[in-house]
This record gives sequence, C-alpha cells and structure tokens, in this order.
Amino acid sequence: MTSMSNPLIAPDGTVARTVDHATSTAHRVIDKASETLHPGVDHLAAGAHQAVNSLSDATTRTAETLELRGKQLLEAQSRLTAKCCTQVRERPLTSIGIAVAAGWLLGWLLRQR
Repeated sequence: MTSMSNPLIAPDGTVARTVDHATSTAHRVIDKASETLHPGVDHLAAGAHQAVNSLSDATTRTAETLELRGKQLLEAQSRLTAKCCTQVRERPLTSIGIAVAAGWLLGWLLRQR
C-alpha cells in the first residue's frame, strides 16, 4: 500500500504533524484544567478532612460523656439498692406493708382500665 492510497499517511508528514499538534494541544488543555481545578479540589479535600475531624472530636466527646453518665448511673443504682436493703433489714414489717399497699394500689389501677 502506498502513501497515496491511504489518506491517513501523507508523504510530507502533515498527518503526523497534525496528530502531534492535536496531542500536544490536548495535553496542554488537560494540564491547564488540572492546574485550574487542583486548588479547588485541594480546598474541598481540606474541608472534608476538617469536617471528619470535627465529627470525630464530637463523637469522642459524646462517647466520653455517655461513659461517665453510665458510671454515675451504676453508682446511683448501687447506692439506692444498698439503701433499700438497709431499709428492709431495719424495718421489715414496714417494708412488707409498703409492698402490699403498692401491690394493692397497682392492681386497683390496672382493674380500672
């Protein structure tokens, strides 16, 4: 096949120069777009990192607060249980009377429905 029969191959190299020129132009456009978009992407990524760090900090503080509150509730439960046990030991008849009265009241309230 000769260069005259194939329109993509020119004997003087004009097609090759055109392809090289188009390739160079495409690379320049890509480089320019990259240079233009790069600061924006960096800024967006920095903002995303900052948001993740803020969320992580808030989550850590919340978890620490919940852990502290959980410990406080367990301590309060222990104190209340100890106080109730002491009350029952010191006044067993009063404790039984209160339990019977509470049961009767609860039964009466539930029957009213």
